[in-house]
Amino acid sequence: MTRLLKPTVQAISLVLALPFAVIALFGRFQIGYDLGAASLALVPGVIGDYLRIAYYRLTLRECSLFSRISFGSFFVYPETRVAAGVYIGPYSVLGRCSIGARTQIASAVQILSGAHQHGRDDSGQIGGSETGQLVEVRIGSACWIGAAAIVMAAVGDGATVGAGSVVTKPVPPGVVVAGNPARILKPAIGQAGAAGVYP
Repeated sequence: MTRLLKPTVQAISLVLALPFAVIALFGRFQIGYDLGAASLALVPGVIGDYLRIAYYRLTLRECSLFSRISFGSFFVYPETRVAAGVYIGPYSVLGRCSIGARTQIASAVQILSGAHQHGRDDSGQIGGSETGQLVEVRIGSACWIGAAAIVMAAVGDGATVGAGSVVTKPVPPGVVVAGNPARILKPAIGQAGAAGVYP
């Protein structure tokens, strides 16, 4: 009986999220997509977790139903991939990214769409996101991203990003990084190289 409960709840959640996905044209209409993402981010409890993952299953480029997105968290762009077993804590904001299987993301994390989201004109005035360069930031599998980290570059498989860190350049697989800007505190197991120095 218990084995049937989760698939049943997932199916109901997909039905309930369908109207939001239709308004978003299944991720092809940004204004409609934003409406659904913002609305469902505020649904509390386990019901909200199921509705959010169902909505993103219907609108993102790829999203496993066997992941969890907590209260207040949302994806800014539908050009995103979420593998199975991913956990995203409360109040996280995620831009264009690809998140590998079994990665854990704590609360209040920001994954930006690269480091150059806004451009400046010839007079130095800052422009909107349409003037910048949006890139997909890859977060590998089995990573841990600590609370309030800001990530604007790729994170390799099995890496750990300390709470409050600011990742400005790619993080190699298996290492522990922390700080602003993030630096290697612990190299990967079996990997030569000094802490604090990216290979």
